[in-house]
Amino acid sequence: MTAATADAISRSKESFEDHYRDHPDGWDFGSWYEERKRRVLLAALPRQRYGSVLELGCATGVLTERLADRSDDVLGVDIAEAPLEIARRRVPAARFERGTLPDDWPSGAFDLVVMSEVGYYLSATDLDRVIDHLLGSLTPGGSIVACHWRHPDDHATTSAEFVHRRLLERWPGRRSIQHVEDDFLLDVLVPADEASIAAVDGLTG
Repeated sequence: MTAATADAISRSKESFEDHYRDHPDGWDFGSWYEERKRRVLLAALPRQRYGSVLELGCATGVLTERLADRSDDVLGVDIAEAPLEIARRRVPAARFERGTLPDDWPSGAFDLVVMSEVGYYLSATDLDRVIDHLLGSLTPGGSIVACHWRHPDDHATTSAEFVHRRLLERWPGRRSIQHVEDDFLLDVLVPADEASIAAVDGLTG
């Protein structure tokens, strides 16, 4: 889908539970496509390490495991309990919560929020509410990384382009990275005054 419709609703908790009942491992997370996408996302993170990270739609914790290597504390949130049971075993150092967005927003402040493959399952109204929560949960200087599949999805309410455009419209800072492929879209949003990575490392004049 390419645009939100007025009567669209977010994908239901029951729909995700049905998916994990039929596909316990989620969405082909062991494929080269998924592995490469994780590497691209991780390489795009502007900081080498973070204090606190929130991952929305963490599923079975495959990306969470990598994020935990680069943060002091990582919290993964998912709508279904079945994948969280796998995630807790995979990443015992991380914290996990079951919650339905936007209503069950986790408490705390985060240096980085990762929204990967979850935004287009939200209605336009719920997406705006998630962005409200997100903006209110970032620490000063915090960043957002959004990454979404660009192909049709029968369960999607909107699209990668819609989600990323809405994030950019609401974001008070700037976009430091835009990565567009045939298969996915990735954006990194940082504060307006954040220096480039080379500048932080003292490599620019």
